[in-house]
Amino acid sequence: MTGHIGYFIAAIIVGYFLGCIQTGYFVGRICGLDIRQYGSGNAGTTNVLRTLGKSRALITFLGDALKGMIPVLIVKLVIGPAVPDLNSELLQLVLGFAVVLGHDFPFFLHFKGGKGIATSAAVMMGFDWRMGLCCLVIFVVVVAATRYVSLASTLLSAALIAEILIFYPGRWDLFVLIVLYAGFAIYRHRANIKRLLAGTESKLGQKVEVKK
Repeated sequence: MTGHIGYFIAAIIVGYFLGCIQTGYFVGRICGLDIRQYGSGNAGTTNVLRTLGKSRALITFLGDALKGMIPVLIVKLVIGPAVPDLNSELLQLVLGFAVVLGHDFPFFLHFKGGKGIATSAAVMMGFDWRMGLCCLVIFVVVVAATRYVSLASTLLSAALIAEILIFYPGRWDLFVLIVLYAGFAIYRHRANIKRLLAGTESKLGQKVEVKK
């Protein structure tokens, strides 16, 4: 990895700035509001859904997902094969984590963005479809059973740790990165977790009043 440190530095820089493309914020601005001033106060898909409806939430989800998946696939399918001795798997996860950081802490919005779940899950889909599929299944099942998006997001994040041990045994470099993904996502949901324990967390389908 030492001989290819430039790739990792470039991945962190490029990934962060890609992550700063705040789909939910731009969708809100097109609709004449700052999405961060409504609902949960973040610029993610769930808050857009509650505030602006399904179609705009879908646009937000696709934007946040693609900015994580596409660069990871480029590393996996283009850069990795072109540089055989590059640790492509680690580079993919470093790049993806930088995208998540940019999404959560965009510099041009005073570091107030989303929570990175759609982006993280899309990174996993690009990295290894099996892990991406696990994210999808856990999310769908938990939301269908409980209507709590935050619970589904927290559980799918925690499950990543088990998945990396199952699918990549002995790859402790990848394990460390996945622990960062999971720990960071759970930390970002700490307020949601408190509300879940208190029984005051909002469920999927609850609307936010938008004042014109």
